Amino acid sequence: MNLPNAPLPLSQPPELIDPELATLITEPFAETFVRPAGEIGDQPLGTPPERTDDPVRTRLMARIAASRAQSRTMFTARRSQLACEPLSDGVRAQTLYLAPAGQPSRPGEPLRARLIELQPGGSWSGPESASHREWLVIDGMLRIGGENLHRRDYHVQPAGSPADAIGSDEGALVFLRESTCPALPGDEAFTIRDQEAGWPDYAPGIRRRVLWQRDSQAALLYFTDPGASVPAHRHGHDEECLMVQGELFLDDVLLQAGDYQLAPAGSGHVITQTDTGVVIYAHGDLDLQFVG
Repeated sequence: MNLPNAPLPLSQPPELIDPELATLITEPFAETFVRPAGEIGDQPLGTPPERTDDPVRTRLMARIAASRAQSRTMFTARRSQLACEPLSDGVRAQTLYLAPAGQPSRPGEPLRARLIELQPGGSWSGPESASHREWLVIDGMLRIGGENLHRRDYHVQPAGSPADAIGSDEGALVFLRESTCPALPGDEAFTIRDQEAGWPDYAPGIRRRVLWQRDSQAALLYFTDPGASVPAHRHGHDEECLMVQGELFLDDVLLQAGDYQLAPAGSGHVITQTDTGVVIYAHGDLDLQFVG
């Protein structure tokens, strides 16, 4: 099995759309894609045709409306568009998700999800110990307390466990998820090493690593082949997807490395497919709820 080994750059990913092509999907060019043949010259290009009887246009407009409605139920964060917040000298954070204050939490909703970038020699005292903390090293090497973590290593600190300081000698990019999940008797901090964990088969073209689980929710790492897809499904818990490597379509939204999407409990995805092959961190249902 050939696993992706190229480290992710710490710099921001390229824009999703080439600037030279962006104008081709905006007005006035966009209107040409939905006008019947031969009608291009009948009206000024900036004026949409007043037609309601064109079945192709009707289906296209309905699909666009459905796509917009679907995307509004999701929370999507693109790393290239996120502000950076300094945490200490040589350490900065980009917030992917922050739970709204004063609202009841949904099943599986995180308190906060962040990307933490450490420059060589950077250190930080770490998040508060009251929360349940999950760490995934995206690139580089991270030191938590006296333990060194490398690319795709995963570390859990139960709520109430010591908030160890973090640091990096060579630099690192790390995902940090905090939640209200309470610690149970016997819960202790633990680490899953990428080089030791393996990739158990899950479905055709898809391998899955269970990192942590509590009843029916889990933290997972997926490795998929190019062209792999997941059938339509719904979410009993909030489903978070962080793109570690590769590109993935979640319905009509394309996610690239460093991008993140949270699908609230009760929502669903019709299309989950990759052309490139991906490594994805996901937090949500241990068993997907397929529909259709």
